[in-house]
Amino acid sequence: MREQELIRRLRKFYGPRSFFSAQNDPFKILLSTILSQRTRDSNTREAEERLFSRYPTASSLAKAPTKEIERLIKSTGFYRAKARHIKEVAKVIIQRFGGKVPSDRESLLTLPGVGPKTANCVLVYAFKKPAIPVDVHVHRVANRLGWVRTKTPEKTEEALCSLLPRSLWIELNELFVTHGRRTCLPRNPRCSKCPVEDLCEKRVGKSEKEV
Repeated sequence: MREQELIRRLRKFYGPRSFFSAQNDPFKILLSTILSQRTRDSNTREAEERLFSRYPTASSLAKAPTKEIERLIKSTGFYRAKARHIKEVAKVIIQRFGGKVPSDRESLLTLPGVGPKTANCVLVYAFKKPAIPVDVHVHRVANRLGWVRTKTPEKTEEALCSLLPRSLWIELNELFVTHGRRTCLPRNPRCSKCPVEDLCEKRVGKSEKEV
């Protein structure tokens, strides 16, 4: 199967990686995902370190002043909306879920500011449950490879779930995000250094217009 061979090569090429620094705590993974929206990894790490050192639990964050949360996460951009969502999420988790992050997609999607990508990230990185979080990198790489012909992340997730066996879902996001950031760049992709160049349909020009 071509898809399995491609994933095997990416796994070998990039080696073990960890997308989140707070990978063992579901609550911190959830907040890290919210913080990571539309910003760089370095900004996310800095903000989460400041936030978690001051407010490490849902109960402490639920009581935190919104302005203080904004100050701590300002480097991530869109910090006012993120701060509001973070505080609301903490309250909901305490009031409705007994202080624990839910481990099913349906419940996660009821949390403020949590969409399909964030919910899937929590399932994968916090609970090791099969899901495919689709961000701009996964969407771009999947289309360039020719695995899908889609124009939205939602359609990409649906197509990938139909294409791939569940055994490959958990690692797909991290591999494609890494590949999209280091090799399969939005512009001027490094095809000569790509470990899966011979398995790619080389649809860069067309894919850029679609994405």
